[in-house]
Amino acid sequence: MRRFVVAAVSIFVGTTGTLFAADLPAPAPAQAPARYAPPVVLPVYNWAGFYLGINAGYGFASGNRTATLTGNTFATGTVTGNGNLNGFVGGGQIGANWQWDAWVLGIEGDFQGTTQSKTQTIACGGGCSLTEEAKIPWFATVRARAGVAFDRVLIYGTGGVAFLDASDKLTATGGGTVLSASNTKTGWTAGAGVEVAFTENWTARIEYLFVDVSPSFTGTVPASLGGGTVTESATIKDSVVRVGVNFKFRPY
Repeated sequence: MRRFVVAAVSIFVGTTGTLFAADLPAPAPAQAPARYAPPVVLPVYNWAGFYLGINAGYGFASGNRTATLTGNTFATGTVTGNGNLNGFVGGGQIGANWQWDAWVLGIEGDFQGTTQSKTQTIACGGGCSLTEEAKIPWFATVRARAGVAFDRVLIYGTGGVAFLDASDKLTATGGGTVLSASNTKTGWTAGAGVEVAFTENWTARIEYLFVDVSPSFTGTVPASLGGGTVTESATIKDSVVRVGVNFKFRPY
């Protein structure tokens, strides 16, 4: 009898525990570890591609010249002089860039019209005077570019060949034009600049360019001034500071 009671109590307790357990709330599922969003990485700007642009600035040129008069009835000899030809510079450029990591290499050509000029009067004795008008109507360059890109900022150096057109006119009082000639010569150019991309297609730059060219001129002196020939050689060193904008096409 005693064993029967113990067994009955055990069955009752086990059944009751099961019933109570069914009424208890289920344990909350295990929480997954928190995950943090990866940092946003902005794309690095790609400088590769073709571009077209315009520019404007100012040129500060120094010129040295030597004029030699031969076969003249009144005088022969050599005259030297110098002066500055300053003025507005503006034009356009076209080029292409290639990029490897942060290194950027490119080639660029540009054409510039200028108002750089100088007028001076030179005494030639006996009441005679010569008025000289020197001008740089235009110049053009073909250059290599090499630089380092810091995302949207490009710092570069540039250098190559320059083509400069210079004109010179000498007019004598009472004798008319002594010399009126123009000459396009080849020289060299070098410079540096900083370019910034402010959209995917548009960039802006500021640039310094040095141009060194040596033109020459030859003219016939009028008979009223004694005839003969005047030959002039000059060296022009032009420092140009300019700003510009470019439209860059899609990378290759």
